[in-house]
Amino acid sequence: MTSITDVPGIRVGHAGRTGAGWLSGVTVVLPPGGTVGSVDVRGGGPGTHETDALDPTTLTRTVDAVVLAGGSAFGLAAAHGTQRWCEENGRGFPVPGGVVPIVPAAAIFDLGRGGDFTARPDDAMGYTAAADAAAREDGHDVERGNAGAGTGAAIGRGQFKGGVGTASLTLDNGVVVGALAVVNSLGLPTAAGKGAGDGNPGAWDQPPLPLNTTLVVVATNAILDKAECKRTASAAHAGLARALNPSHTLADGDTVFCLATGAIALDRSSESARQSGLITLQSAAADAVSLAILDGIACAEAVSTPAGRFGAYRP
Repeated sequence: MTSITDVPGIRVGHAGRTGAGWLSGVTVVLPPGGTVGSVDVRGGGPGTHETDALDPTTLTRTVDAVVLAGGSAFGLAAAHGTQRWCEENGRGFPVPGGVVPIVPAAAIFDLGRGGDFTARPDDAMGYTAAADAAAREDGHDVERGNAGAGTGAAIGRGQFKGGVGTASLTLDNGVVVGALAVVNSLGLPTAAGKGAGDGNPGAWDQPPLPLNTTLVVVATNAILDKAECKRTASAAHAGLARALNPSHTLADGDTVFCLATGAIALDRSSESARQSGLITLQSAAADAVSLAILDGIACAEAVSTPAGRFGAYRP
């Protein structure tokens, strides 16, 4: 099975809790030092932290970790724990007296799904997930389904279990493009051009609660600058739309991060070659995102909780 960790140097760590009111967790993507990153937020109900720092016009270039968390806006506190781990390990933007780790984060809504509305990720869980990622070997297997930030994920108005999925593609020039997704969407997987509404606009007559989000991290070993990472994140949203219907709604917080570790140079010998290389990479990013989303749903298992039962989605 392919994974985002097929990109050399990328590691993924999870932390989560179930039972005693809990059904939530955190996933941390830990890239090698010097990794360039950006983000594109498309959903109408995002919960994010420090994404402004990833705009191509801002000062910093590199990203020290990406945090994906349950717990809605409360769960963004997990980023502080990951930031603390990074500081302890000397990862961050150098400033007089130390470093300031650049740790963007995004969250899904899973509040109360385990029975306790106050059971959500915190600083300690973010630290644990970062340490888990750092302890992994290069190229390690990534736990899928009901793990990390996917512990309390659900899809299709909460009818079915969502979860964590991952995939990768390798291009002819040796560039690897991987994706990791936390699927907590309003929509369901598309089939024959249809999805959760089955092509019937009336299926959405009842407004959904703003409790949905698909979070994605795309990673590549190509050399990209910050603006090219931004464009790759934008292109990767196409994969989200292909896999889920509906997507990018007012009730979703759909967000895609892009990380470039900078190990392989693209052909930039001419403007035509530059454009062709970037378009090929960005197309692969969209494909990897689709595969990761479907993987996350396929690997999720039905669970019973005090808040209700989430079935396993089987088309």
